[in-house]
Amino acid sequence: MTLTPTATLYMHQELVADRIRGLHEEAAEQRLVSRIQDVQRARRKAERASRRLLAALART
Repeated sequence: MTLTPTATLYMHQELVADRIRGLHEEAAEQRLVSRIQDVQRARRKAERASRRLLAALART
């Protein structure tokens, strides 16, 4: 079986498009991970602030 230049070009374009889709998916996953980490960081910061506030109120 031989591939025509048109078939080869089509296969190349499909591979490129598939790679681009994969990169877009990876980027979306990374954005989600980053947002989750931001929320976790903010939650820890809020918890620390709450503990400091409770400690300050207990001292008064």
